[in-house]
Amino acid sequence: MARLIRLVSALLLAGVALDLAVLVARWAAVPHLAHGPIPRSRFMAAYLRQRARHGGPPLRWRPVPLTAIPPVLRRAVIQGEDATFYSNDGFDVGAIVWAARYDLRAGHIVYGASTITQQTAKNLFLTPSRTFFRKANEALLTIALTHFVRKDRILEIYLNDAQFGRGLYGADAAAHYYFHESVARLTVRQAAELAATLPDPLGSNPATRSRYFRARTAKILWLLRATFRQTPAHRRVGTPAPPRSAFAESAAHPL
Repeated sequence: MARLIRLVSALLLAGVALDLAVLVARWAAVPHLAHGPIPRSRFMAAYLRQRARHGGPPLRWRPVPLTAIPPVLRRAVIQGEDATFYSNDGFDVGAIVWAARYDLRAGHIVYGASTITQQTAKNLFLTPSRTFFRKANEALLTIALTHFVRKDRILEIYLNDAQFGRGLYGADAAAHYYFHESVARLTVRQAAELAATLPDPLGSNPATRSRYFRARTAKILWLLRATFRQTPAHRRVGTPAPPRSAFAESAAHPL
C-alpha cells in the first residue's frame, strides 16, 4: 500500500510538473500574439484531426483584420458574450456571480462566465475539457493576454478564431457560409445572428434556427437598439459601454 501511495504521488507530481512546463511555454508565446498574422486555434487543429479520422465538412477559415469587421458585429458580439470587455481585466466578476447564483438554483452547472479574453485563451492554447488544470491554465493565460495584448487585438483574434458551425471558424467564413456575403457587408440582423451563434455554434446557428437561437438573436437586436439610443452620435462608430445591469445574464453562457 505504501509503495502504491508513493507511485500515485510520483505520477501526480510528474503530471503537475509537465502541466507547469507546458504553461510556461504557452505564457512565453503570448507576447508574440500582439502583432502579426492571426494564429489558428487549437480547436481548428483538433477538428482537422477529427475530420481525417471520421470525415466531415472541410475547414472553412478566412482571417481578416479587425478593420474589415463592421462595428455592428463587434458590438453585437461584445453585448452577447462580454459586456464589460473593454473595461474588465480579463474576468467579469458580475457575470461570474450571476452564473454562480443561476447554477446554484439549477442544482448543476448550466452557465459559465467566460469573457472574450478567457475564450481567446482557451481557443488558442487549450481544449474543451472541464478539468481543474484546464480552468487554472485558462485563468493564468487570460492574465497574460490582458497584460501583453491590446483589447482590439484580442477581439480581432477572437472574431477570427471563434467557431460558428461544424468546421466553420471566424466571422468572415461564417458570413460567406450563412449569408453569401463578406463580413464587411453584414446587416444589423445578420450581425446579431452571428453573435447569437457563439454560445452553441453546432446546435443554434442561422441554419438550425433553434428556439434558443431566435430568442438570443432577438435579445441582441434589442440590446443593439437600446445602446444605440443611449450612445451620443459622435461615439456610435465605437463600442459603447452599456449599463452593467443590462448585461449580467448576457455575458454568462454555457461552459
